[in-house]
Formats: sequence, C-alpha cells, structure tokens
Amino acid sequence: MQVLVVGATGGSGRAAVAALVARGHAVTALSRHASMLTAPGVRGVDGDATDAATVDALVAGHDAVVVTLGISENPVRVRLRGPSATALDVRSRGTRTVVDAMRRHGVRRLVVQTSYGVGATRPLLPAATRVVFALLLAPQIADTDRQARLVHASGLDWVEVQPVNLVDADLPGPAFASVSGEQRGMRVSRAQVGRFLADAVEDATHVGRTVALSHDPAAVPARTGA
Repeated sequence: MQVLVVGATGGSGRAAVAALVARGHAVTALSRHASMLTAPGVRGVDGDATDAATVDALVAGHDAVVVTLGISENPVRVRLRGPSATALDVRSRGTRTVVDAMRRHGVRRLVVQTSYGVGATRPLLPAATRVVFALLLAPQIADTDRQARLVHASGLDWVEVQPVNLVDADLPGPAFASVSGEQRGMRVSRAQVGRFLADAVEDATHVGRTVALSHDPAAVPARTGA
C-alpha cells in the first residue's frame, strides 16, 4: 500500500513509519523536517501539515493516511508561553486539512492518534493524570478533543487511536487494545503504538471505533531459568 504519515518525525510518527516499511508498504512522510528520514521505502517531504496545497498534493495517489500530529516542545513552556515552532492547534488544523484532501481524492482509510483521556475516556483517567491535564495540558487536550470530533464527523473509514502515557522503551509484546477504554496500566511504548497504527492501516477490524492502547505486563510470558 501507499501510505502517507503526517507528523512523521515525532516519536509515534517515526514508529509508524518504521512499522509500515517493515511490512513492505511504501511510505510518504510529511513533517517540517521529514527529509531526515532516509530509510529505504520512505520518501520524506518537508512541509506544514496545515498547508492545504502541500497536503492536497501528497494525499493524491495514497491508499491510507496516518496522522500523528503533536507538539514536541516542553509542556511547561508551552503552557506558560505557547509553542515556539508549532501552532497550538496543529492537531485539529492539520487533521481538518488532511480530511478535506482525502475527501477530494477519494482516499478512505484514516488512522489518527489522539490521546487517552479525550472524549469518552476522560472519566477513566487516574486522578493524578486529570490534574496534569487540567493544569498543564488543558489547551492541548482541548485541541485534541476538536481533532477527535473532526475525525468522527469525517465520513471516512477512520480509526482513532488513544495511547496512554508514551514511553521510548520498546516494551515487549503488542499493545493491549480496547474499544471500551479499558487500560492495563498508564504506559505504552511508541513502538507498540507504531505497530498498532500499521495494523489499523491494514485491517478494517477497528474502522469507526476509538481504541485505547496500553501495555499489558501480564500478556508477556515470564522468562524461566535454565
């Protein structure tokens, strides 16, 4: 398949690109610095996900789009002073641009990473995480809420992916995926998320659903001694 990954140089974006390429898909990667992605099977395009002309030109000819937009800057600085290099509403604006282009070009499969605690999973957040959302991440979570609503109203074959707290360590096993918001802990690796994003491109099982992702330690067999 020909897959466009928007927001391709963030942690989840890189993981999605790697998973897709490993499965033999041809990937176009869009971000402000995507030309740094030079692996075989990847075409990196430097550009702004909120620019309609750029996105429209890239969406044409693809079979699916994965959106992993976000703000990689320090969240304290973003809360106090705003982001220095990325629009605060990049998630919703970029996703709207992608959806509009997909409709124009007849591309159906849309896979979007948002965040656990958006929409129906908000009441399921642990108390400490709710405090962080309220005090530190409120503007970003509000924009992610707008993003999710755009996805649900898109009329496309969408999958919304809601990981819990992302970590860089490649935790063993697949992510635990739940359409009811259940989670098995408050961490999941970016690599696990990337693999699930690739799953959602290939498989229609979760089309039209919001899927919470977490790491399930119990699903990984314990090592036994010699």
